[in-house]
Amino acid sequence: MIKEFNPEDVQGNILRGYRLNLVRHLVLEVTNRTLARQFLAAAASGSTNTVPTITRESSEKWTDPPKLCFNIGVTFAGLQALGVTQDDLETFPTEFRQGMAKRAAKIGDFGDSAPQNWAEPFNQPERVHLIASIYSDPDDPVEQVEQVQAQISKAFTIIGVRDGRGLPEGKVFFGYRDSISQPRFEHVPNPTRANDNEPINPLGTVLLGYPTHYEGILFRVPTPNELGHNGAFNAFRVLAQDTVGFEKYLSAAATELETHPEVDQLLSPGAEENIFGMKGDRHGALREVVAAQMCGRWRNGMPYEKSPNSTGPIPNTPGFLTNFDYDRGSRCPVGSHTRRANPRNGHIVQRMSNYSRRIVRRGMSYGPNFDPTNLDDGKDAERGLLGNFLCANLGAQFEAVMCDWVNVGLQDPDITGASDPLLGANEPETSWFDLTLANGGSIRLRGFPRFIKARGGAYTFLPSLSAIAYLSKLET
Repeated sequence: MIKEFNPEDVQGNILRGYRLNLVRHLVLEVTNRTLARQFLAAAASGSTNTVPTITRESSEKWTDPPKLCFNIGVTFAGLQALGVTQDDLETFPTEFRQGMAKRAAKIGDFGDSAPQNWAEPFNQPERVHLIASIYSDPDDPVEQVEQVQAQISKAFTIIGVRDGRGLPEGKVFFGYRDSISQPRFEHVPNPTRANDNEPINPLGTVLLGYPTHYEGILFRVPTPNELGHNGAFNAFRVLAQDTVGFEKYLSAAATELETHPEVDQLLSPGAEENIFGMKGDRHGALREVVAAQMCGRWRNGMPYEKSPNSTGPIPNTPGFLTNFDYDRGSRCPVGSHTRRANPRNGHIVQRMSNYSRRIVRRGMSYGPNFDPTNLDDGKDAERGLLGNFLCANLGAQFEAVMCDWVNVGLQDPDITGASDPLLGANEPETSWFDLTLANGGSIRLRGFPRFIKARGGAYTFLPSLSAIAYLSKLET
């Protein structure tokens, strides 16, 4: 293990986000190994303006951020296509070698989400060799992105294009403010998060070759060290969000709750005004309570744990949105999305796993605008999220979260057998979710469908700058 951390050897989209509002993901196939290697050599060195330069991490974020950022991820099939030897290929983890499509059962991709139903080109995983990501800003000329795409097309065959954008207020199509809580790391200064109480994660949480949360345990670094060190793994996901179905379910649940004998323990009479100012609109306020408990946050980002009876206003206090914890008396349901994905320091069955499965999340929305007040407008259009879920070990982190916590609920006996109400592989016949009440009781909701379906994806390896240069010099 190399003890000294060199941030400039790490691709720039891993440890900190760019905060640019557009992305174009190009799905690439290596059809000419020589041209592909030449491209990688130039991209790593930044030696020519005819090939985009890989954006790298730095010891400090830029005072003048770049207008365009460029990064790559390589699949197992891509490493094969570039000429990595069989001996070295076998040092990569099993789940990466098998690929996302063959691991579908582990992450809940069955039924409509099964790989045979994925959109092109993800239904041909053997052809998906690289995913190149171009990040830009709406104020910048679109010609810049088109120019980079044209440069890439001279070295690779582009078999798929996915465009994403940041929605206003940092929200997703379900209406939630997103990307509030992200892991922070040792050796990565971030003054804007100086007041966060969440623990600082060891670099080995996301980068290969460094200590992890597990004492004395390192995730295996693929060989040679030049190839594996400072790399990360990524689960690239195309996730369709059933926005119309979600809004309709909230209305159906609110209608059911209005006549429930314990509804006043969920929302006390007259408290509607505290829910986005919905004075006199009990149905609308109940819709938002259901949405908040399912997520673990109100749709404006306010943590339900800190404010179960009001949506705000949110104080302008550094760390307010992230500085909280869970206990057995929490009003935030143990089955909510955010509590499943990040149990913080709450009591769970796998006690030492509280922070060991932290995942870096990067994502942007795709599809046309959505108006929740007019569900018939563009109701058949596909909308969703282009997500990147980064970690040092796909099996121990991403798959463990998706299987154990999101889709089985193994972290707490009270939710075992139930799936995440937002992200889980739900079916109306078997789905259930318990709303928490002020008196300590609960109301069980049933019959909701799967709101998020996989439309494609790939496991990729995000090589370091040294590893990209190494790949460019292969001679087999």
